[in-house]
Amino acid sequence: MRDSVDQHVALWSKELEWLDPVKEEIVVRLAMLARHTAQARRTSLAADALTHWQFKVLLTLRRHGPPYTASPSQLASMLGLTRGATSARLGPLEQAGLISRTNDAIDRRRVEVRLTPAGYDAFEQQASTEERGETALLSVLTEEERRTLADLLRKLVVAVESGPARAGPAEGSPTGRHDPGWSTPQPTAPPRARTATRDPRLPSPVAGAAESSRGPR
Repeated sequence: MRDSVDQHVALWSKELEWLDPVKEEIVVRLAMLARHTAQARRTSLAADALTHWQFKVLLTLRRHGPPYTASPSQLASMLGLTRGATSARLGPLEQAGLISRTNDAIDRRRVEVRLTPAGYDAFEQQASTEERGETALLSVLTEEERRTLADLLRKLVVAVESGPARAGPAEGSPTGRHDPGWSTPQPTAPPRARTATRDPRLPSPVAGAAESSRGPR
């Protein structure tokens, strides 16, 4: 059984004598799977008329636990945004009836952001759609293979999370040599000369930058 990555590795093995083909197979396949799951999320969100950032707010409130409330400052901290940016994101969600903002009964200066029943249902619908897609993707593996894969990926994530510098978020699809769509060989260069910034060869969710419908991967 062969896939497009086999052809990709065969091509680059001829051009880069220092290339580790097994490493390349692993990294490229991880990148392809990350791109697949990211596209699946974009498609399902579009079908539900949700944007990524709207879903992220719903996800954060749901992950916060019952009664699914948080202060704007708490949300800003969890989302990694400023208070102003968070407020700008909450407005459309409130207008859509997915969240509500109310003043605390005791301290009127305190505002609580709450997931509404409609927001709860919107999250459930998106999460269940992602669950079906992920289940279908993994259906080609036996239960034992799935367990082995999960354990091996855990080792990689632990290595990333315990490293001296954690990888930051990688926006968009994988680019560069690790994108199998880039099939034209480029001039050979030492590894450090290929990029001036972090090479996004391990995109979310492998680097911990993205979250599934249940939270960070």
